[in-house]
Amino acid sequence: MMEAKEACGVFGVYAPGRSVAHLTFDGLYALQHRGQESAGMAVSDGEAITVLKDMGLVTTVFDERKLSGLRGHMAIGHTRYSTAGSSDWMNAQPVFRGVGRAGFALGHNGNLTNTAELAEGIGMLPGLVSSDSDLVAELLGRSFPPELPERTRAEVGDDLEHALLEVLPSVEGAFSFVLLDADRLIGVRDPNGFRPLCLGRLEATEEFEQGWVLASESPALDVIGATFIRELEPGEMVVIDGKEVRSERPFSDDRLDPKLCIFEFVYFARPDTTLYGNEVHGARRRMGQLLATQAPVAGDLVMGVPDSGVPAAEGYALSSGIPYGQGLVKNRYIGRTFIAPTQAERANGVRRKLNPLRENIAGKRVIVVDDSIVRGTTTRAMVTMLREAGATEVHLRISSPPFRWPCYYGIDTPDRNELLASIKTLDEIVEFLDVDSLEYLTLDHLVQAIDAPGAGFCDACLTGNYPVPVPVQFSDRAELSGVTSGTQA
Repeated sequence: MMEAKEACGVFGVYAPGRSVAHLTFDGLYALQHRGQESAGMAVSDGEAITVLKDMGLVTTVFDERKLSGLRGHMAIGHTRYSTAGSSDWMNAQPVFRGVGRAGFALGHNGNLTNTAELAEGIGMLPGLVSSDSDLVAELLGRSFPPELPERTRAEVGDDLEHALLEVLPSVEGAFSFVLLDADRLIGVRDPNGFRPLCLGRLEATEEFEQGWVLASESPALDVIGATFIRELEPGEMVVIDGKEVRSERPFSDDRLDPKLCIFEFVYFARPDTTLYGNEVHGARRRMGQLLATQAPVAGDLVMGVPDSGVPAAEGYALSSGIPYGQGLVKNRYIGRTFIAPTQAERANGVRRKLNPLRENIAGKRVIVVDDSIVRGTTTRAMVTMLREAGATEVHLRISSPPFRWPCYYGIDTPDRNELLASIKTLDEIVEFLDVDSLEYLTLDHLVQAIDAPGAGFCDACLTGNYPVPVPVQFSDRAELSGVTSGTQA
């Protein structure tokens, strides 16, 4: 039961003649699971960019009246969880800078690791950087050439692209960007590809010309009727205008090292998302199948913790031959439990979110399959509910390895001293959770379940092996002494 805040969701669409604001709304709604603190979009009509953003869910921020007033031929959108920067309106995205002919807007999924160094390089004092996304916008804005009356419209239109080619090589960490100016939609994926970003196409019709879409996950393409084309490659910048879709390579070859976050497959991504050419749901089922082979146990019922534990539970039941059934009902109209600020509130939140099916559980040995354990507070409360409902035994099976290290690449995880697997042994965790047994899927089996031979993954939260060095100012809460790029802790 993951308790870490997810990465943000980004979306972009170039579709002259269509209602790009409504398309962006639908795309963001499909990405709502990636960020529930704020939502926003920026729309360009070729002369001006209009930005609308606010705190809350997509359906809270936008309504038909607001959407109908956002007219243009392209747009970008963003759903946010705060990782670098506080959760307030000032840090809602997209970020806007009024430079060049119409300005530009930027949406960011990820977390930079050299924010302090970049800020110092342009003379910004510590504490003045509200978010790493805002800093990137500032760097880009300062890289625009000076305004000159003799410059042509075409030259001014190239300003954002040129600024990106100048700034991006200096940016480190995790970032999938979507940007727009008056005429262009641009997508960028960092050289490690920590966060996903894909490209889709809106087919031409009698009424509309062909359009293009960028999104964190492929379901955001499906919901607006776009066709999935491909995932952007790590280190790739895609430039979309009315003439072509062009690919640029802003980063040196020595920085290209694919490391997609492995927890996108375990938990973060929607099950209908395509990553590394595979649908996530199938990978999660295979995780459960391998878990049953690796850690069998006698039981009467296999149940998954809604929602992300369900596919793995189906796989466990299929492989073990033990019947699969529902043991918990989820209230789908309540926020995620990790949003609550204290452990007591999180535990109470579990009871509001999940309720046991007593007739299915009473008198049975239940095998509970979940995706992960972070703090363990919500898992412990869930086990208590199952025992109160009459379960005679509770065996917990986790479809990922122990979560032991904080993430600094776009997932807001707790301090290391709050990560249960970091501070307790397996036997101590069994006692703390009050389960009869506990087993985690091994890392080798996790990679096997994903079934993407040759693909690279970031597994720093499981191994302490950070592909990009973690700055000192980040590591004080992680106790990362001795942990450097490419080392195992």
